[in-house]
Amino acid sequence: MADQSWQPIRTAPFDRDLELAVIEGNEAHALMVRSRRTSHGWINAVTGKRIEIDPTHWREWEGWN
Repeated sequence: MADQSWQPIRTAPFDRDLELAVIEGNEAHALMVRSRRTSHGWINAVTGKRIEIDPTHWREWEGWN
């Protein structure tokens, strides 16, 4: 199983499905969308549309049932 702790956004890999979050204080506010880092910024991995946020952290996308 992959390490599911939040990682700093500067270490996010390109072209992989990721879960993004903004961490304020000790709370993670996760985006409810599968995301990808591209050379042009963050996109929704399903629709390909740009995501207009400044995430602070990431982790591997595990999906939701």
